[in-house]
Amino acid sequence: MKDNKIIGSKIQHIRESKGLSIEEMAERSGLSVEQIKRIEENVDFPSLAPLIKIARVLGVRLGTFLDDQSQLGPVVCRKGDLTGDGIGFTNNNTEGRKHMGYYSMAEDKSGRHMEPFLIEVAPSAPGEAFTPSSHEGEEFIYVLQGCIEILYGKNTYQLSEGDSIYYDSIVSHHVHAAGNEPARILGVIYTPY
Repeated sequence: MKDNKIIGSKIQHIRESKGLSIEEMAERSGLSVEQIKRIEENVDFPSLAPLIKIARVLGVRLGTFLDDQSQLGPVVCRKGDLTGDGIGFTNNNTEGRKHMGYYSMAEDKSGRHMEPFLIEVAPSAPGEAFTPSSHEGEEFIYVLQGCIEILYGKNTYQLSEGDSIYYDSIVSHHVHAAGNEPARILGVIYTPY
């Protein structure tokens, strides 16, 4: 499984191949120049919302940053394939700590419209402030282990093992472990482009 360093270099490569400066990408995406530099230089673990904005500006699928090979047919992901460091995302601020490890379950599938992930959710730090995000698309979450809490608009949902939720990502939301124990979820993300 790949690590976060691949995301930054892929973003930079695609941006440069399209002749875009960091300043142009910042203007079009609504992100700061500093934030884009930090993502490209692998200083920060980006949250999904900035990655989706970057993907839109570059005219690529979100999965492009995670792709390794392209398979036209079905892709089988075996239990033993989900090892390594995965891709880390933060709690959606530029100084955020990595609180979710994403393991792509379809990185080899070309032309996909959904992004299925096995996600390891670390427990939150005491008193941690959550910064919700929003982006176009839809998300489906199924809790495999532990408990998670989802802030969705003005509502809060607690999900336990076997529970699921499907929501529109355009509504402000934040997913985190409920309590002091880690959780494991299956997350499927759809972002139109």
